[in-house]
Amino acid sequence: MNQVGFQAKRLMQLALPVFIAQLTQTMMGFIDTVMAGRVSAVDMAAVAVGTSLWWPPFLFVQGLLMAFTPLFSHHNGANNQKAIQPLAFQAAYLALIGSAGMIAFLSSASLILNQMDLEPQLYNLTLGYIDGLMWGAPAFVLYQVLRGCSEGISYTMPTMIIGFVGLAVNIPANYIFIYGHFGVPALGGAGCGVATALVFWAMFIAMAIYMQFHKRFAELAPFKAFHLPDLKTMLKMAKLGLPIAMALFFEISLFAIIALMLSPLGATVVASHQIALNFSSIVFMLPLSIGIAVSIRIGYYLGRERADTAAIVTKVGLILGLSIAFCTAIITVLFRYQIAEVYNANPEVVTLAGSLMLIAAIYQLSDSVQVVAAGALRGYKDTRSAFYITLFSYWAVGMTLGYTLAYTDIIVPAMGAHGFWTGLVAGLTCAALLFFIRLRYIQKHPIQSHDMTGQIHH
Repeated sequence: MNQVGFQAKRLMQLALPVFIAQLTQTMMGFIDTVMAGRVSAVDMAAVAVGTSLWWPPFLFVQGLLMAFTPLFSHHNGANNQKAIQPLAFQAAYLALIGSAGMIAFLSSASLILNQMDLEPQLYNLTLGYIDGLMWGAPAFVLYQVLRGCSEGISYTMPTMIIGFVGLAVNIPANYIFIYGHFGVPALGGAGCGVATALVFWAMFIAMAIYMQFHKRFAELAPFKAFHLPDLKTMLKMAKLGLPIAMALFFEISLFAIIALMLSPLGATVVASHQIALNFSSIVFMLPLSIGIAVSIRIGYYLGRERADTAAIVTKVGLILGLSIAFCTAIITVLFRYQIAEVYNANPEVVTLAGSLMLIAAIYQLSDSVQVVAAGALRGYKDTRSAFYITLFSYWAVGMTLGYTLAYTDIIVPAMGAHGFWTGLVAGLTCAALLFFIRLRYIQKHPIQSHDMTGQIHH
């Protein structure tokens, strides 16, 4: 019990700053939604559609970089911090290549929007939002590299501090660019894109300064040394990170495609979906933070060759995640309409959003299990399974059932947005079960070929 209690305490110590950081990031989306919604439902819908376009490529690159954190943690556990900085530079090179691809994709957003049956005002606002946001891509991915270094040495406090920096920039930037102040024209929902790009640059610069001068990063200061690109290492790490990136892409693109498929039903439906999705994202930060902490601790203990302790960390993490999900689900059910009213005062939007949040409360349980189990598997460096599990669960199960319920009468009369959210419950439940089964298998049958640490020493 002492070991379980210690691991629970350590996980919470690591997870709390990560949660607050994730919460501030999600709160920025909340602030964007609310401030744009104060202009009109169309401006709010533009932020929703624009977000559905930029999140998938951004998270794809972030997924590539997530493979680095457990390895940073592994080196930290093995008392080999000097190996982290050279590896971090390779991560930065991958990040910059990825950001170029992100900008290229978003530059062609009009080709995608032209295929959608959008109102002219919604089309123009969405395109303006994307045009402003995409120039924050390099800062976004480079910040993820620095954050991974910090979390890899089990020091998560900077992540929280920089999150507040982003929030502090986001609110005044939105105020200026959405509503038009200090000589800047009022851009409405499109102004959120410019503000978000500024936030990304502020967070990256602040994190670089923090790491350069804080004593905890004596070995990791980003400007202390310079390392040339190592193509061999970059390819190996890209191969390890690609399944994570694809898994994230499958997950977020599912939500994005749903938002796009709901757009022809009107701004009210899109706004209601966005409210339910945004609040669910805030709640999701709790188990996600625990999953990140679990990944860090497992990497650390595997570096110390203590697989038995890593298994205890996994068990404690799953219990914590599920316990928290029960509490948040109850809160969501009891206060769903009051929460919806914070986002938008339109009675139709509030009613629809509240009913969607009732379904969202159900999937919080499955979501907590799948995200903690997926984090544990990253710690064990088993990334390939995430690709197959998410592809099958989210698309073969979630999207297929969701579309069938939303737009057809095959099972029940067409349910619209409720059908897609019911499909999400089924998809996440399937993912939770498969991730848990895979995790138990990996713990009993370790796969040595996934241990990349010996291949990246310099």
